[in-house]
Amino acid sequence: MTRMHSAVPWLVPLTVLVAPAYAVEYLSVEQAQAALFADANSFVPQIVTLSDAQRDEIKERSGVRQRTPTQQAWRAQRDGEMLGWLVVDEVIGKHEFITYATAISPAGSVLGIEIMSYRETHGGQIRDASWRAEFTGKTLADPLRLGKDVANISGAPLSCRNVVDGVKRLLVIHDLVLRDG
Repeated sequence: MTRMHSAVPWLVPLTVLVAPAYAVEYLSVEQAQAALFADANSFVPQIVTLSDAQRDEIKERSGVRQRTPTQQAWRAQRDGEMLGWLVVDEVIGKHEFITYATAISPAGSVLGIEIMSYRETHGGQIRDASWRAEFTGKTLADPLRLGKDVANISGAPLSCRNVVDGVKRLLVIHDLVLRDG
């Protein structure tokens, strides 16, 4: 019995060390579509299925591995006219996934990004409009490197880097698969 009582005080401090789960859902897919393509009146869903060769090329060209063989995308249209693509993606922050949407023009330039869900306890500043605006107009011709053409945010370097890398990867996917679609 004394053994059991001597172990109990150790349990209390251990439970305090466990951080609670943290997640904030900011936008649904429909809200991201409206924010990034305000003029669109239809979004045609397309699941992009990537071959192993395409996934290898994505890694080679972007420097980032495509984790899944599929990618969610929507063709944004206004009265049947192509406005661009909305691609929803996830990247890891420091420990948790960040869900974001990227709008890409038919020619392959970033029209904007929106953070849809952020699950980290720190670094939510990547939702700031001024930081997200740094992506506008970027193409595969840009280096898309954190600290070079997209600023780093103190307290969120991994989240920033991984979103930057993710956008570059999506631009490669656009070039490989979506450009002519």
